[in-house]
Amino acid sequence: MPEGPQRPRRGATTIEEVARAAGVSRQTVSNALNAPQRVRPETLDRVTTAIRELGYQPDQSARSLRSGARRTLGYLAPVDDPLDPNPLMAGFLEALVDAAGAEGQRVLLFRPAPPAGDPVAAIDELVAARQVDGLVLADVLAEDPRIAHVARLGVPFVSFGRTGPGEPQHWVDIANDAATAEVVRHLAALGHRRIGYLGVDEQLPWMAARRAGFLAEARRLGLSAVALPAVALPGAALPGAAGERREAAAAPSAVAAVRALLSGPDRPTAVAAGSDLLALDVYEAVRAEGLAVGPGGVAVTGFHDTPLCRHLHPALTSVRLPLRAIATALVGRLLGRVRGEAVPAAGLELPTELVVRGSSA
Repeated sequence: MPEGPQRPRRGATTIEEVARAAGVSRQTVSNALNAPQRVRPETLDRVTTAIRELGYQPDQSARSLRSGARRTLGYLAPVDDPLDPNPLMAGFLEALVDAAGAEGQRVLLFRPAPPAGDPVAAIDELVAARQVDGLVLADVLAEDPRIAHVARLGVPFVSFGRTGPGEPQHWVDIANDAATAEVVRHLAALGHRRIGYLGVDEQLPWMAARRAGFLAEARRLGLSAVALPAVALPGAALPGAAGERREAAAAPSAVAAVRALLSGPDRPTAVAAGSDLLALDVYEAVRAEGLAVGPGGVAVTGFHDTPLCRHLHPALTSVRLPLRAIATALVGRLLGRVRGEAVPAAGLELPTELVVRGSSA
């Protein structure tokens, strides 16, 4: 006869209910969850089936109290403007959450409290509260005070961005200089002999490396290259500062600098930008000078391959960062340190990809 409607459960399934359904002891269910190698295969199958059918969810807070593990990674989020967010770091956060979730981990975002905005104090508060097992840092500067501090604390950490000599090399990064060198080779292969570069804030190590890679490869290939002075930014560069947001604030001077370069007698036929947002300034400058972006005009390239690249006209050639691979490597290395496993002592450098579109094709 057909089954009647099931009565709603009054509460969550307990470990005792799983044990009764599987015909085993409570300790056997606990072993199946925490040390399955101790349980006979046929018994483990019965327990697993009971867990699935009853919808049992282990009490993670209780397990954390017993093991000392929070299964949570702290991410010191870069300062940003909610009305003008950094598209690159937003993409990195998505990749980081996915990579952590694949390992059964959560990501806890935190940020220094205003008005002081002291990242060291924010780290101390989080560590004292014992809320995370380890930390992910980004936008790492030379002699970054956050790196030295977490190293002194002995907190497991990794960084998106390389640390300096004498500091723990717990980083994953891209080769910024190699990426812009590839841009130069691409432009040279298209026949460009006079090329320009627009960057921002030489205090940011990744921007300095992009400029250096561009100039070195241009010299090697015998090209005529002009690197515009780095766009001046208000205030000092701070750990966790949002480079993209600050570039946008300096847009007028960037446009003026490119216009001056393009109005000269030996104007370049291609301009590489250190970010996609700076490439927008190059587009504006090119058109203000009565020129076209792309073949027959001025070739333009960007860096980061943010979504806006596909929506520009012509679509922007840009350097794509392997954000998912970066996040996966960071999470794997951090969890290795949390668990006390043997992990590489050196940082990891991952390759980028030049995505060629109409602005330089």
